[in-house]
Amino acid sequence: MKFTISRDALIKPLNLVAGVVERRQTLPILANVLLQLEGDRLSLTGTDLEVELVGRVQLPGASEPGEVTVPARKLVDICKSLPEGSDISFTAEEGKVTVKSGRSRFTLSTLPAREFPNVEDSMGTHQFTLKQGELKRLIDRTGFAMAQQDVRYYLNGMLWELKEQNLRVVATDGHRLALCTLPSKVDVEGDTQVILPRKGVLEMARLLLEDDEDIAIVIGSNHIRATTNEFTFTSKLVDGKFPDYQRVLPRNPNKIVMGSRLELRQAFTRTAILSNEKYRGVRLKLTDNSLDIVANNPEQEEAEEAVPVEYQGESLEIGFNVSYLLDVLAVLSGEQIKMSLSDANSSALLEESDEGDSVYVVMPMRL
Repeated sequence: MKFTISRDALIKPLNLVAGVVERRQTLPILANVLLQLEGDRLSLTGTDLEVELVGRVQLPGASEPGEVTVPARKLVDICKSLPEGSDISFTAEEGKVTVKSGRSRFTLSTLPAREFPNVEDSMGTHQFTLKQGELKRLIDRTGFAMAQQDVRYYLNGMLWELKEQNLRVVATDGHRLALCTLPSKVDVEGDTQVILPRKGVLEMARLLLEDDEDIAIVIGSNHIRATTNEFTFTSKLVDGKFPDYQRVLPRNPNKIVMGSRLELRQAFTRTAILSNEKYRGVRLKLTDNSLDIVANNPEQEEAEEAVPVEYQGESLEIGFNVSYLLDVLAVLSGEQIKMSLSDANSSALLEESDEGDSVYVVMPMRL
């Protein structure tokens, strides 16, 4: 196997593919990236058995086909350390790969390509195409609410729901819930619900670099595959039942607060400074056209902010984890936000307006 490629053409796919590779491996070959050369097309594959990513690069000149696996981290570090604009030549023979560029020469050990695991190919039951920018928005607007290491493993991921040609994604960690619906219909037959694992969601989000380019999604019984011109990404699905998120959405909240997103975000950021570092609790006191935000901590310190809002009705006092509110305000856009409340023990519903595509639910705290 022999080929020459410019450093700059190689570094983008190599970086993304190496990102999938886990640093602590039980199988030595999983620390490697698989290089396959057919004709003028070089494929790079990285996997951790849960997630697999294949990047493709077109080579400019003549090359000798073949396949080999090399240590992913070392190859990335070598390419990053070479000067921009340089060419790199690869030669693989007798269990070693030689990487040359200018006056630099590196010899890397290899492992046989036939031992490299590939994620099984299963037939897809649902297929559709959307723009990368649309998918990135869905993930950006909800990903922060995924659980991280919850024993309820099905929460450590994101629900994708196809229903009547609508694509909706939902994430929750049990304390807050984020939901975003694609505004346009997708051309797909049948309904389904699948859970993408957290790592799969984060890796997929890193690929979505060209907002106006298409991405083709295939959902199978235990895999999801996303394909662009330059990458094919495959992830196992989480085998579990996602909670019924419809039951979490507050029913007929009767206290509607409209406020400036920027003013509220700044006020919450300031009061958070003196909230309890462990529980991050703030108290919201709602009266006619005014919202008071109060934070205390064990050192007997206190912060108080008064924010003008549009609200008419009974006064209400309710506690929240300020980090959860700030996470929502960070992803919402638009001047105004709408906050719907019922009583001190019921969740709050946050959205941009009635026409928005995203809805957020935050559970209250007892303070």
